Amino acid sequence: MSEPTASRDLADARFVRSLDDTADELVVGEAVALDVQPAGIVLRLAAALLDAVCLVVLFVMLLVGIARVLPRDVDTGWIAALRIVVLVGVLVLVPAAVETITRGKSVGRFAVGTRVVRTDGGAIGFRHAFARALVGVLELWGTAGGLAVLVALFGSRPRRLGDLLAGTVVQHERLRRERPTTVLMPAELARWAAVADVGALPQRLENRLGAFFRGAADMRPEHRAATAEALAAAVAAHAHPVPPVPAEVFLAGVVALRRDRDERALRTRAATIAAAAATASARPPGFPR
Repeated sequence: MSEPTASRDLADARFVRSLDDTADELVVGEAVALDVQPAGIVLRLAAALLDAVCLVVLFVMLLVGIARVLPRDVDTGWIAALRIVVLVGVLVLVPAAVETITRGKSVGRFAVGTRVVRTDGGAIGFRHAFARALVGVLELWGTAGGLAVLVALFGSRPRRLGDLLAGTVVQHERLRRERPTTVLMPAELARWAAVADVGALPQRLENRLGAFFRGAADMRPEHRAATAEALAAAVAAHAHPVPPVPAEVFLAGVVALRRDRDERALRTRAATIAAAAATASARPPGFPR
């Protein structure tokens, strides 16, 4: 195995996944990838625990209310049947109704900032919510959540059995706000920038460059250097000449150069449109007002 290949294999797994992996993307029928962050198992467990507490409290309150309403001489068989009906309503109908009305929310999901959506990113309906609640009787209540956790451990997105059968996924809506990252032109590339020919980069490569510079400060030095070398090898095909500088310096120069040229092109286009609009709205000489 060559040294560049070995160094690339050492790249930080978190950033390699964010740069190269698309398994966490939700793709709609028009082949458009949605920027949706799936909720982790810890968040889902916290939401499920809060929902379970609320349902248990509701079940106890209903039983107490029914016991006060029913006469004392009612047959015990009817009482047992009524308890089963209440239990089914609390464990299946109530969660399904709440998720349908709130479009994938619940008490626990409101607290942790998650929502149930379809695999194509759309809002769920009663059919999806009912399927999740019905399967949840077995995997959440019957096994105390053990089956749900076991199924969620497999796959790139943590989905329990109810999600798999209903075609849904739980997304995280309260994402960490990212700080804007400004990449400046390195001083040693000032002369290179004046003569360099850097073509338009593919959108996927631009996304990888943006993700790299946003997370570079959190990477270990060896992983940061290995990832920069891998990106520089991909960017070198779109730049001429390639300066003899470290990979990260080269990437910073490419990003700064492309940004400056795009800004100039946008300003020129805006000025052209403004001049054309002024000409089009002007009246010919002598034209009456």
